[in-house]
Amino acid sequence: MSVWLNDEATLRTDAAPHHGVDIFALLRDRADDRAAQVTASGAAWLAGSTPYPRSTLSQWESRPSSPGVLPCGSSFDVVNVPALFGRRMLERLWAEGPGSGPVATHRGRMLLFASPGTAQRLPSLLAWEEWGTGSAGSPRGQRGALPPVLCHGTGDAVTVPPLTGGADSGGPRWVVAPDTRNPWLPGPDVLLWACVRVCRSAAPSTTGNSIFPPADPGANVYDVTRRR
Repeated sequence: MSVWLNDEATLRTDAAPHHGVDIFALLRDRADDRAAQVTASGAAWLAGSTPYPRSTLSQWESRPSSPGVLPCGSSFDVVNVPALFGRRMLERLWAEGPGSGPVATHRGRMLLFASPGTAQRLPSLLAWEEWGTGSAGSPRGQRGALPPVLCHGTGDAVTVPPLTGGADSGGPRWVVAPDTRNPWLPGPDVLLWACVRVCRSAAPSTTGNSIFPPADPGANVYDVTRRR
């Protein structure tokens, strides 16, 4: 994660902070998990997704431990998956792929921040790979390894964790917090790759498919270990 960038002067609004709370001082002084800690630059990036970033920052100054609601489609899209599947996607992205952008959890789901346009393209790519949902009688329905994937893009909004607050607060929290003004965001191709890798790794235990033909119950079986 990147180090703290001392740019409070460019982020603060002209008005005095509400109730004497300096949100950037709070962000800077936190000493817990750096990966899950929003920086001032990350806060500026999040606020930049709204039509009025200065007002958004001002609201966060007054309520730094409250979740927020941000629109998708301009600065980022969000891919919303079950928490366990999302954790496995993150493991693949960081161990074998290019890594991830900001990631949050909320209500048993994992929110992966993606490049704008991902919400429009990813569903069709998943359907093309035949990992999506389908009727019970179709090959797509038989595979069924991919859990429900929700894509939030233009016209949608998502709940984001508070800038400050402990991971045990019970509400939304950051897994990988934004820490720069221009975070790298995965596109639909990268997230498709992660989905397929996770599905294929779980396929033997979930689908029961085998590359070998079924055994013939009437065939003679020989113990070749006793041959001399």
